[in-house]
Amino acid sequence: MGIPIISNVVNGIKGGLKATLKGTADVGSVLVNSVKNVTVTTLKGTGELVVKGLQVPASIVTGAIQGVSDIGVSVVNAVRGIVSGTIQGAMDSGVSQKDAVQGSVKQAIESAKDFGEDVGEVAVEAVKGAVNGVKQVGGDSVGAVKDAVIAALEAAQSIGGESLETVKSALTSSVDGAKEIIKEIKK
Repeated sequence: MGIPIISNVVNGIKGGLKATLKGTADVGSVLVNSVKNVTVTTLKGTGELVVKGLQVPASIVTGAIQGVSDIGVSVVNAVRGIVSGTIQGAMDSGVSQKDAVQGSVKQAIESAKDFGEDVGEVAVEAVKGAVNGVKQVGGDSVGAVKDAVIAALEAAQSIGGESLETVKSALTSSVDGAKEIIKEIKK
């Protein structure tokens, strides 16, 4: 899968969201459906090859975060809706639950770092958004928690520094079941 396709996805999502959300008083309530609809439309236009893997959900999250940031919406406040909408749209379009969850959560945390946001807060919101998104499409919410927590930890580890401990601490204190998943991973 070529970089131009991914770049087009990022830019398309960014532009589509900015146009949809500009002037909206309650961005939060519009965000999930907007991201979901733009995701479905984007995936329909990219073809079957692109529906596989983590890159498309990650690109959608990147574009959505850039879009909300450009119109002045807090990235931390928007992440839950962005991840939920991305997962709903991706799963509705044939992306596997695991790929949708992992791609979305990892990218949300990596984008948070790029925007200077608190990776711990964003990790919590991304995991909650992933679980919500999977629930909305009738997926396996227990599996979603595990995949999202693992993805958050992997993203934090790749960022380096204090990020891993920050994310572990935030998830342990704010996400039901995260503590057990983190203990299980250590074994």
